[in-house]
Amino acid sequence: MRRRLAAACSVEALAIALVPFFEPACAQMPLPEAKSMDSAVLFRQQCATCHTTNDTDPQRQGPSLFKVVGRTAGKLPGFHYSSALAAASFAWDEARLDAWLTDPQEVVPGAVMPYRQSKPEIRARIISYLKDLH
Repeated sequence: MRRRLAAACSVEALAIALVPFFEPACAQMPLPEAKSMDSAVLFRQQCATCHTTNDTDPQRQGPSLFKVVGRTAGKLPGFHYSSALAAASFAWDEARLDAWLTDPQEVVPGAVMPYRQSKPEIRARIISYLKDLH
């Protein structure tokens, strides 16, 4: 009985003695902070497949977004808009662009744009970039 008790005590003592050596291995390593995405990079990743940012490149699937802030929706000369967007009667401002990027069909039912962005911080960066295109 004493032998078992002594063995149990020495195993417990050994475990307690080794905890400091193994504890750091069990601790969570801090992850590096995510790099903030540049607005232009976000635009290229999320929007540039369909939209240009100047008035000299050929039109793509969507209209050029050069000087879009303040422009009347659905009225850029040379681009064929859906009938729903062509009938829109508002100018693009930050609030309207934010709503549009969240859910285009909610802003203009019948609009043809499959993109939606649920993250407000990404929408804000893209809109900031569009404002700077003037």
